[in-house]
Amino acid sequence: MSDQSNVIRETVRRRYAAAAVKVTEGGTACCGPQQVEIDENFGSTLYAADERDTLPAEVVAASLGCGNPTAVAELSEGERVLDLGSGGGIDVLLSARRVGPTGRAYGLDMTEEMLALAVANAAKAGATNVEFLKGTIEAIPLPAHTIDVVISNCVINLSTDKPAVFAETFRVLRPGGRIGVSDVVADDTLTPEQRAERGDYAGCIAGALSFAEYRAGLEAAGFTDIEITPTHAVADGMHSAIVRAHKPTTPQPVPGCPDLSK
Repeated sequence: MSDQSNVIRETVRRRYAAAAVKVTEGGTACCGPQQVEIDENFGSTLYAADERDTLPAEVVAASLGCGNPTAVAELSEGERVLDLGSGGGIDVLLSARRVGPTGRAYGLDMTEEMLALAVANAAKAGATNVEFLKGTIEAIPLPAHTIDVVISNCVINLSTDKPAVFAETFRVLRPGGRIGVSDVVADDTLTPEQRAERGDYAGCIAGALSFAEYRAGLEAAGFTDIEITPTHAVADGMHSAIVRAHKPTTPQPVPGCPDLSK
């Protein structure tokens, strides 16, 4: 990893560590934890009230995403779901309810403070079918072909190695598995420099891929049935978007190589 990538990762880690500490410390105050994200384009307001009201206050307060991936992932009873960059655990806990006691919800995060908050939140929620893992989304600490659904909420844009994220996501999914991701995506007309003018990396703006780049990255990893649907603007030419794709049930031919399946 380059020095610049290390700087970006550490900046991101510090931001989300500080957010976790703010929620944890706020939870000891008289009036409970304070929301860490007040921009209406990000945070818990993007979840339905009936979802927020069933969760511990610390889970809701720590929400920093740009969408609600659990609402679009169409989770079913018994599925195994992985949340990339799980933060305080809001999407893991909502997923755990949807997959039920026969399913399992994993959360992956690189920030010790967020992991500690998520574990505490899971205990408060009484969730027993969840597991939180420390690691990066570029090197997922799970075996291949073990996950039915991968979700993520405004985290992939923070990575400095998105091809690795897409490749790792593809690796851990079982054949026929799928992704349901909320992320920030830029208009194809915006250059990386123009994206950086609209916000910094840790703020989920500068590192965003364009629509075409996102599609190309998923295709290069092997995904099919790719849909990228913008939901609302987060800056000029920048959008929160829902990203859906599938891992084929059978291996796909590699361009330039003979198809031996025939």
